[in-house]
Amino acid sequence: MKIAFRKEYVQDLPDGHRFPMEKYDLLPRQLLHEGTIVDDNLFSPEKIERNNLTSVHNENYLDRLFGLQLTDKEQRVSGFPHNGALVDREAMIMEGTRKCAEYALEDGLALNIAGGTHHAYADRGEGFCLLNDQAIAAHWLLQETRIKNVLIVDLDVHQGNGTAAIFKDEERVFTFSMHGKNNYPLKKEKSDLDVELDDGTADRTYHYLLQSSLENILNRFQPDFIFYQCGVDVIETDKLGKLGLTLEGCRKRDRIVFEMVRQLSVPVVCSMGGGYSPIIKDIVEAHANTFREAQFILT
Repeated sequence: MKIAFRKEYVQDLPDGHRFPMEKYDLLPRQLLHEGTIVDDNLFSPEKIERNNLTSVHNENYLDRLFGLQLTDKEQRVSGFPHNGALVDREAMIMEGTRKCAEYALEDGLALNIAGGTHHAYADRGEGFCLLNDQAIAAHWLLQETRIKNVLIVDLDVHQGNGTAAIFKDEERVFTFSMHGKNNYPLKKEKSDLDVELDDGTADRTYHYLLQSSLENILNRFQPDFIFYQCGVDVIETDKLGKLGLTLEGCRKRDRIVFEMVRQLSVPVVCSMGGGYSPIIKDIVEAHANTFREAQFILT
């Protein structure tokens, strides 16, 4: 399996935003140390080409983003004070997920250490997301390959509002978001399937709802390709999550998704999404479990 990672994922973040983003550095180190991956699994994406952005994002927004011309209000909504290194970092993450889609077509599986930027709309950024990596990669697949139907499984604790809005009129892309009912964003968009979870939802209920939702989707939609947004802000220790999954419960969540992928025999690309537990080792362990499950089930 191929894994997108660059040191810029963490090194070029603005001051004050490194934690919990240190996970982008610690996660590959942990996976290498334990032998889940080797150096050859890793690749360093370059910055994405402009034409791969314009299929999703508004030209005026792109001009102002890359020209560092967004207003102070727009920067506050995005969550970051903007600078050139930050925007370049975002462009590398976008290419990481798009390139992962290429690798997954060959090998069946690829993962981006970063990504999952599901709050970015076509014309604006929100919630620490400036551009939408899975939307960009999905559009690239539909335009440049023989892929006809794409399923986006978004299990971050926050609804994938930008992704839902981007694909609201696209019949070839099915958007599924399972998220906290009382969590960000305050105003939800309409995905093809939304499952809203009560505060404190624990392992057993979560797994039942996930399994039944995936079965429901596959009765309505047959994907040729799957994107998995596997944020770990669903675990009970997460300071922004409000749900009650254990680390093992989060690992089983990943297992349920990868078992579906295996049964369908379709390619999958994973983007890491959120994770905000106050103890960094909890975040890294939860993300590492995604790679371990993917390695065990799909390779």
